[in-house]
Amino acid sequence: MTTADASHQNDRRPSLALDGKAFDMISSTSSAVDADAPTRFLYREADGVLWGDYTGDTVTVGRFVGRREDDELHISFVHRGVDGSTAQGSAVSRITRDDAGRLVLTERYATPDGEQHVSVCREVG
Repeated sequence: MTTADASHQNDRRPSLALDGKAFDMISSTSSAVDADAPTRFLYREADGVLWGDYTGDTVTVGRFVGRREDDELHISFVHRGVDGSTAQGSAVSRITRDDAGRLVLTERYATPDGEQHVSVCREVG
């Protein structure tokens, strides 16, 4: 392992670890969020690699995979909507904490028409 690799590993602070955590979408600029049945994201993480799935609200099934660089996530995703449509793309999320200490993911992505959007997901539990 190089010094840069060791330094990068040390930057993935355990307090911000995502493995096994669930997040509910609380806002999105691309669609209304159903507060009673929001999209829920389940994260897995190991050695800087992320993967997981999501469902709820307008999504019947969704999958994502990506990588982590410190407190920034780079993911690719694909999902099927309740209307039968499919969507795919990529996103970059920043990990922070809210006032209650829960993890928050602020995600920036583009819709297929190229319009830029932001969604916010908060740790469940």
